[in-house]
Amino acid sequence: MAPRRKVTLTPICLLVYLWCFGVFMTLAWGSKARHFKWEVDYMYAAPDCLENVVMGINGQFPGPTIKARAGDTVVVHLTNKLHTEGVVIHWHGIRQLGTPWADGTASISQCAINPGETFVYRFKVDKAGTYFYHGHYGMQRSAGLYGLLIVDIEEGKKESFHYDGEFNLLLSDWWHKGAHEQEVDLSTNPMRWIGEPQSLLINGRGQYNCTLAGAHNSNGSSLPVCKFRGNEQCAPNILHVEPNKTYRLRVASATALASLNLAIGNHKMVMVEADGNYLQPFSVNDFDIYSGETYSVIFRTDQNLSNNYWISVGVRGREPKTPQGLAILHYKSTTTSKLPNLPPPKTPQWNDYTRSKSFTNKILAFSGSPRPPTNYSRRIFLLNTQNRINGYTKWAINNVSLNLPSTPYLGSIKHGLTSAFDQKSPPETFVNTYDITMPPSNPNATYGNGVYKLEFGKTIDVILQNANALNANVSEIHPWHLHGHDFWVLGYGEGKFSKKDEKKLNLQNPPLRNTVVIFPYGWTALRFVTDNPGVWAFHCHIEPHLHMGMGVVFASGVHLVGKIPDEALSCGLTGKLLRSNNHN
Repeated sequence: MAPRRKVTLTPICLLVYLWCFGVFMTLAWGSKARHFKWEVDYMYAAPDCLENVVMGINGQFPGPTIKARAGDTVVVHLTNKLHTEGVVIHWHGIRQLGTPWADGTASISQCAINPGETFVYRFKVDKAGTYFYHGHYGMQRSAGLYGLLIVDIEEGKKESFHYDGEFNLLLSDWWHKGAHEQEVDLSTNPMRWIGEPQSLLINGRGQYNCTLAGAHNSNGSSLPVCKFRGNEQCAPNILHVEPNKTYRLRVASATALASLNLAIGNHKMVMVEADGNYLQPFSVNDFDIYSGETYSVIFRTDQNLSNNYWISVGVRGREPKTPQGLAILHYKSTTTSKLPNLPPPKTPQWNDYTRSKSFTNKILAFSGSPRPPTNYSRRIFLLNTQNRINGYTKWAINNVSLNLPSTPYLGSIKHGLTSAFDQKSPPETFVNTYDITMPPSNPNATYGNGVYKLEFGKTIDVILQNANALNANVSEIHPWHLHGHDFWVLGYGEGKFSKKDEKKLNLQNPPLRNTVVIFPYGWTALRFVTDNPGVWAFHCHIEPHLHMGMGVVFASGVHLVGKIPDEALSCGLTGKLLRSNNHN
């Protein structure tokens, strides 16, 4: 046996060691672990003045807002108090660097949490920004399982823009028909479409079958004025502001279906942040926000001090059959009870896509933001179509409708369980003769649960291609969300993407996003780097569309993933493997 060598640190080595230790301790001291104990259960509430069953957390709807600083670790002990169904929560926009099992996607990153069980989500919030969380099992987001997640900038750092105070708005849409009944409607033959929402909610509050605006009701409706005595759950949100101050307004859209437009009466706004990434500031009177997107805007309270003002939210991209959602901007120089003397801002025409595209094309990265790699390693085309499988209406990507397996991909790939899902890769593209302006000549599609296996550390392009649905002259808006990564939005275009569109791609200052819209009959081009080991969903964020199969799955670097908690893999083949190992 060789004798032990005595290690002596030279003065320089000692200084370096002490410096490194000091930096480590500073970082550790500056960040915090923020602990939460949550119970998910059904509860009664009246989001739009009509009592209904909603999914809440700790008796709250929407769920509690999480506040943290960049670098903090968030720890959520989530107990499922639902009696007959599982649950998971996805932390929308959080990249889950090093913790892919905490992404909260049933059958992809983890098993659903069974009734009575507790799962601990532990993850780092690495980047300041506006985020939210929501259910990602069945259609639980439609049932009301969502809340805000706000990440402030690190201690000692400053934002690139000044503000005196801030407010948060979580937007959602609401049906009186329950989420389970909606699932049955969408899964029956023939399909029964869920219809448009009955109301739009702002921080969980809306109004059904009455109006806040009273005499300002611009559509000629004879709806009665809303009365809230004894029913404060649906009273309008009031944002209390000091005159001549600058405020940050954080807005997140958790809608299940609706694309929205937000405006503040008589107040201009400056767009400064999207999906946790800074933007080149630009001024707007109103802005569109699609399901899954988040924004921060800055506005100045420089209007008439004796008035209050409406904040309006209306439907875009679908023929609106839902009244505007309204809140009130209250100047503290006047009384809270005074209704605005001007009508609510009018929502732009629902199908004015020229206006929507003009806004979208103004969204560019803040100076100094990371630029995309110049070249791509692999390009995948994803054709968005509505199809039929054995007579059932489905949404499909390259003619494949996603049907998730019973064993989470993350566990089955990590443990080499090749029988858990189809090992054949889904199609990389579609036939170039496909006519996107017409209903599909052959509407039949197939179910599939294959995975796009991406080489780690490579640059991937995705071209999202929209097309006509089953009915003639119908092409819908689809907001697509990528888990585990941000991507650069290189551009948008009309018709079918072709080589001539290459020169339109923006490689200088494209915005970084995690959610992006694809317009009717158009394309959207994305680029991202596979730098985060795991298995990640990429899907349309419209809840009924995902439920009907509109999504794909990317896997990259799973061999680099550390030990996955047993609790995340307790179902399917991974659960069987764990029980076998424990028995042995």
